[in-house]
Amino acid sequence: MSTRLYRSGCAAIAFVIVLSAAVAADAQTLPSRPIALADGQVTLGGDLSMTMGPQDPGSFNYTDYEQSTLRLFRGDLTAAVKAGGRVTFLGALRTENGGVRPHAIYVRVKPWIDRAFDIQAGRIPPTFGAFSRRAYSTDNPLIGMPIAYQYLTSLRGDSLPGSADELLQMRGQGSHLRFSIGSDEFEHGVAIASPSSWDTGVQVHSSSEIVDATLSVTAGALSYPLWRDDNDRKRVAARLAFHPAIGLVVGASGSRGPFLSRTAAHSALGADREGEFTQTAWGADIEYSRGYYVLRAETLFSDWTIPMAGAPEVGMPLGAMATSIEGKYKIGPGLYAAARFDRLGFSEIVGSHGSETWDAPVTRAEIGGGYSLQRNLLLKLAYQYNIRDAGAVRRSGLFATQLQFWF
Repeated sequence: MSTRLYRSGCAAIAFVIVLSAAVAADAQTLPSRPIALADGQVTLGGDLSMTMGPQDPGSFNYTDYEQSTLRLFRGDLTAAVKAGGRVTFLGALRTENGGVRPHAIYVRVKPWIDRAFDIQAGRIPPTFGAFSRRAYSTDNPLIGMPIAYQYLTSLRGDSLPGSADELLQMRGQGSHLRFSIGSDEFEHGVAIASPSSWDTGVQVHSSSEIVDATLSVTAGALSYPLWRDDNDRKRVAARLAFHPAIGLVVGASGSRGPFLSRTAAHSALGADREGEFTQTAWGADIEYSRGYYVLRAETLFSDWTIPMAGAPEVGMPLGAMATSIEGKYKIGPGLYAAARFDRLGFSEIVGSHGSETWDAPVTRAEIGGGYSLQRNLLLKLAYQYNIRDAGAVRRSGLFATQLQFWF
């Protein structure tokens, strides 16, 4: 991201916010409701955020769109168009530091009007996990993201290491890596679960007062959702969320699908066996809110299986586990404090120098808070500290501020 582009984005959102504030000065508040047209048949909404922070030399906060979450201008424009009582067309456009891409485009069908059951098809919301299902950045009390949904590991689906030693040489370098098999270009690795891109496929959802259930069949892997499969295989994911008491949500998720692209499989094995090398993930989460506080915790497990020299038939299992614990407390009207602790660990493999984790474990702590300047204008401040045991930068402390506006 160029400095000029970043500054242009910051200036643009600042102008929009100031202009909106001026227009709404008589009401002493910014417009905070979605725009309804055609007697409510068309609804428009938006979410704008401007995040200002220092350069991140350790790439601790880079996403799979190669942007830093601490230096980001992001805008979302959403639309919902009803076609009768059973069918709704939904879509979203997103911009991140320039350029616009379709973030979502899908149709929702309710076969029965009086039942909480629907089918969605197209570029659909994620099924797996708790954090990935929070639609707006305002649902994140801090500025950084939980490490399982953002931190880039030293693993790619289109490029493979030829040996355990080659993989170990890339520990802590997930933002910029290359292997000897498959694509020979430098690229970033993958996170356990990517929230930057939604899934493409079909999703079925049903709910009651006690439980929500979601099942989907989509393209790509949990680590990198795709518009179109690069291996002609599908991923299956499911999530159950229980509401046993007021303010308490307990969830569980599962996902399994091919991880390796056809090109990488053919380069490694001389055959299109990409369907044999998968990513399997499990997740558990809990949220409890009462009075002035909200507590959340989430743990994700992931196992990738990739072919490796010496064992191409069975593949090499690579495991990772990420845990996030988060809390938010309302101090007063419009003011809150928040904190999050993350830990990402990896399984061990055997190289020429002995046993070692296949990527560098990472620990992250972030504290901060927010103040509502208006009902839908939020200012956040945060400090984040990262530690890992490999890479060019092993420790990093970063301050950031964020301004959010939504309607």
